[in-house]
Amino acid sequence: MVQTQHANAEADTGHFGVERIKSVLVGLLLVGTIAYAGIVGYMFLNQQSLLYKPDGELPDPTTVGLADVEVLSLNMADGTALTAWAAPAAIPDAPTVLFFHGQSGNLGNRADRLREVLNSGYGLLAPSYRGFSGSEGEPSELALISDGVQLYDRLAGEGKSVVLHGQSLGTGIAAAVAEQRPDARLLVLEAPFTATVDVAAERYPFLPVSALMKDQFATRDLIEQIAVPTLIFHGTEDETVPLHHGQALAEMSDFAQLYEIPGGGHNDLWSHGLWDEVQKNLP
Repeated sequence: MVQTQHANAEADTGHFGVERIKSVLVGLLLVGTIAYAGIVGYMFLNQQSLLYKPDGELPDPTTVGLADVEVLSLNMADGTALTAWAAPAAIPDAPTVLFFHGQSGNLGNRADRLREVLNSGYGLLAPSYRGFSGSEGEPSELALISDGVQLYDRLAGEGKSVVLHGQSLGTGIAAAVAEQRPDARLLVLEAPFTATVDVAAERYPFLPVSALMKDQFATRDLIEQIAVPTLIFHGTEDETVPLHHGQALAEMSDFAQLYEIPGGGHNDLWSHGLWDEVQKNLP
């Protein structure tokens, strides 16, 4: 009888241990689920600030070595006022570069690039995006592309031939404008992505980014329809947007030429001769 009671006690203890383990596992699963949901919620709610990163005050162009640049305030179709830096071409019949910058900072951070453009005798129009220093509104994919098309039409309406140049995030805008305006003279994609959502999926493989991300800038879906001569520049050591993005776009296009820059990163392609190649290949 004593032995039976002892056996029953051991059975009860074992059952209690199993139930306790189950309870702990359920608790851990619940905590993990809540944590994951929190991460997903945070990324969804903050996605615009993660994609668009304006920073600093827009300097006077003269303070960054751009004495010939005029500061314009341009009203878009919806009434939003954008600040843009502009200068006419110094050489007759030279094109005007419509320059779309990257996701962070402001135009002042691109002064070296813009100076090279002007030193070549080309004209320039470089907008500060909505929500960035000097410009009204909030950035979004649809709004930035619409602004880009309007700025292109402004230049074309003045009889200027236009080189569309996009840097990183700006490549998504430049490509979209080129797809809608096939009479552009040249499209230059500096460190482009196949889509911003593709870059995000590579960085956050544990998140359903394709379902979460609003502004996906899917250049891969446009590149086959772009008939504008296209130059793609991508550094082999680019850790922000890996080289395979530029390679994939070049493979999809019948009009693109890819320049793989050995040792090039994400922001130093001009120091590796990018602008020299643009001038050599201008149609």
